[in-house]
Amino acid sequence: MNETIEQVVTGIVENRKKFEAFCFTLSEEELGRPVPESTWIVRDFAAHLDTLDPALVRWFGAAASGVERAQPMSDGGNPMDIDEFNDAEVAARRDWPLSRVFEEAATNRVKLIETLRTLTQAQIDAPVHFAGDAKRRAGDIPLKLFLAGWSQHDPIHAADMLKALPERAADPEIKAWIDNPFVAGYQAAMR
Repeated sequence: MNETIEQVVTGIVENRKKFEAFCFTLSEEELGRPVPESTWIVRDFAAHLDTLDPALVRWFGAAASGVERAQPMSDGGNPMDIDEFNDAEVAARRDWPLSRVFEEAATNRVKLIETLRTLTQAQIDAPVHFAGDAKRRAGDIPLKLFLAGWSQHDPIHAADMLKALPERAADPEIKAWIDNPFVAGYQAAMR
């Protein structure tokens, strides 16, 4: 087993447990609140984290297959507009109960972890292409660096959700979970 990948897997599994637990403490009113500086409501971040995994399977799978500078691709094999993809997937699940979202997410996550474990060290060290989004420019990045930041995707979006839930921000467990350099750096970069 590759040590880098096992660290990423450990991180994403632990972060997903915490994210799910956090989401299930929220009331329907809290889940329906609009998130400042976003077009989404609180519950949409759970759907986003659920639905991004299949796109990552395609991206990481391409890297594992030897595609140089692999980049996120749509189901149809075209370069993916990540913002358009995210908005459509989130909207399609807005009325789903959280249990259904997390059930789908668990299935998606198993496939993602299987794909991650096929990567070699050379592939992890190689650059991939991040196509950019509404807030970040496109560019090449070593997959290893991308994975380190991406492993914090769940707490990054919990921090986003807290913008609509200021009364929850002081919770010591949540504060300890999201208080790390990747989350802080991402939040600062997105301002």
